[in-house]
Amino acid sequence: MERYGSRGRRVSGLLLALLLAAVWAASGVRSSAATADELEQSIQEKEEAISQAQEQKKQIQANISNIQAMVDELESTKDDLQAYVEQLDGNLAQIQSRISELKELIGEKETEIEETEQELEEAVAQEEAQYEAMKIRIQYSYERGAENILELLLTADSFGELLNRMGYIQQMNTYDQEQLVIYVKNKELVEACKEALEEEREVLEEAKAEVEEEEAGLETLIAEKEAQITSYQSDINNKEAAIAEYEADVAEQNSTIAALEAAAEAEKKQLEELNKPKVTYDGGMFQMPLASYKRVSSEYGYRVHPTLGVNKFHNGVDFAANSGTPIMAAYDGTVVGAAYNSSMGNYVMIDHGDGLYTIYMHASQLYVSSGQTVSKGETIAAVGSTGRSTGPHLHFSVRLNGEYVNPWNYLS
Repeated sequence: MERYGSRGRRVSGLLLALLLAAVWAASGVRSSAATADELEQSIQEKEEAISQAQEQKKQIQANISNIQAMVDELESTKDDLQAYVEQLDGNLAQIQSRISELKELIGEKETEIEETEQELEEAVAQEEAQYEAMKIRIQYSYERGAENILELLLTADSFGELLNRMGYIQQMNTYDQEQLVIYVKNKELVEACKEALEEEREVLEEAKAEVEEEEAGLETLIAEKEAQITSYQSDINNKEAAIAEYEADVAEQNSTIAALEAAAEAEKKQLEELNKPKVTYDGGMFQMPLASYKRVSSEYGYRVHPTLGVNKFHNGVDFAANSGTPIMAAYDGTVVGAAYNSSMGNYVMIDHGDGLYTIYMHASQLYVSSGQTVSKGETIAAVGSTGRSTGPHLHFSVRLNGEYVNPWNYLS
């Protein structure tokens, strides 16, 4: 036994070094938290993500708007223009809400895809590194494992050392089994990541296609609305009634706006009585309410109405723009109105102080509410064609001390 003592110690040290090297190799690829249980949890999470993605695809397909049914339903209200406009705007709001939901889903899916791609990349790297480490370990065990184990046992100097060396061998076997389980689980995680990635990409493509279809439906309804309003107002038999209805609409607009102004002024007086600061206009120039627009489709002032054929006062500037184009606050102020009106459609009214107000009409969506403070350039709504509108545009008005004034006097 004596002649094997120093050699036995060298063999024992060699095997322990190999054991530690294998452990370090594995821990260097993935953190110590990558246990079999946690890999199993990751797999379950991916399976849940796959199920969720499959359900999302079903919901996208099931919730598509039935444009033809909407058009058919509008037939019963064509003789009452106001009822027709209100019903159609409800349909437009429904579709616009659907489009917003889908675009939000698209954003979520793009983020999830990035995260899953990163998880997949890490899982593949872990699988490859583990595979290489296990190949080296298996090759060594095949070539010299039995010889080294026998030599390790035969060179023990005492019964206690023999037991210790047997413990080392058992630890190595246990470690090999654990690494094999982790390797298998990691392969399962790779496959789960790949499947989840495929499902998420399918949801993304489905949502993008659905957005295009819903936007096409939106344009169909807007075109239907334009045709109906134009037909009604151009019909010589309806001419007098159409003019009277138009004037009633303008009067209703003015009444609504005047009421909002009166409420705002009353609130300012209350603030003065309480010695609280009020909104004041510092004389600065407004910014354009749209970041981009195709053209000015109708100027401020008197004009021949495009369908009525009579000279009428146009109290704002119309900016033609695509549906969904962001509408921005022209200047700092407080929102005093953000609602729907059958004539103005979805509108926002902002108090800039000292009797100066701006009004933004026909929006598809509103992003602010009454009482909210807004800054110059802040997005407050999106371009649409709600209310008495025959195409996507922003009607932008400016009022000073209860009267409409030319917006170009304030726009830089």
